[in-house]
Amino acid sequence: MPRLAKNRSIIFKGMKVMRGMLGIGVVLMFLASCNFGKPETKVEPDIFTDTVLYEMKTIRERAKDCSTGPDSTCTMAEISYPVFKGQDALNDTLKNRLLNLGANGDEKPDSSFQTMISTFFKSYEEYKKDDERKNIAFDLQEYAQVVNQDSCLIAIRYGTYSFSGGAHGSGFDAFINWNPKTKKVVYLNDILLPNSEKELNIIGERIFRKDEKLADNASLEQDYFFKDNKFALNENYLFTPTGIRFLYNEYEIKPYVAGQTELNIPWAQLRTLIKPHSVVAQYIEKNAGI
Repeated sequence: MPRLAKNRSIIFKGMKVMRGMLGIGVVLMFLASCNFGKPETKVEPDIFTDTVLYEMKTIRERAKDCSTGPDSTCTMAEISYPVFKGQDALNDTLKNRLLNLGANGDEKPDSSFQTMISTFFKSYEEYKKDDERKNIAFDLQEYAQVVNQDSCLIAIRYGTYSFSGGAHGSGFDAFINWNPKTKKVVYLNDILLPNSEKELNIIGERIFRKDEKLADNASLEQDYFFKDNKFALNENYLFTPTGIRFLYNEYEIKPYVAGQTELNIPWAQLRTLIKPHSVVAQYIEKNAGI
């Protein structure tokens, strides 16, 4: 084929391809015009996402007399907790709470985690001198974890488990509700309308009796340790996206064998008790239809 004719053929094919592409473009423009004038879909920000960076720190030590055997046969101490970026007040609050877990009664808490661990191992060495059980192993665990966080709240559960030679070990769990903007702990009084505590307690007792399968007029004297045998919410609570979680630790309202007791009050039952512009108002909105 002559070179000129060959070039014309290539140009002709190229023009056909361009026409085809133009045709596709017109169709796409037409389809797009079908949605013209419709309101834009608004994407709501997800409030249930991490808003403050943190990293987990772990301090772990074994007693000097530990062999190379498993940890279960060795006296150990382990402390695991998050350290938050740009939240010095929260880090200090969490550290102090964890240190206070190891203090008994009016005893002054240790000044540092390392001091706490040293005190623990010292008590173990002293105990071994008089105890006949040669293979006894003490255990100390302290921990803190982020349960959830969003733009208004960081919810932390922290606690301890220890065994120091008694009949059994013991545990304790507590919570921190933290406002990352004001950099302060959030308490019930911060979110409740004035004079709402009584109504909150009534709602809590109703749920408690349902959970425990108790009649409305059933006595709490025999199986529970409530003061004056009257139900009462405690001051150990966590604000969650679905409601307020109250936690009673072992021995608090039941015998040791019963363990911990949790009581969850949904936001749907608290709408009339919550301040409109409190940090949990977003949860009330989120659960309005439930």
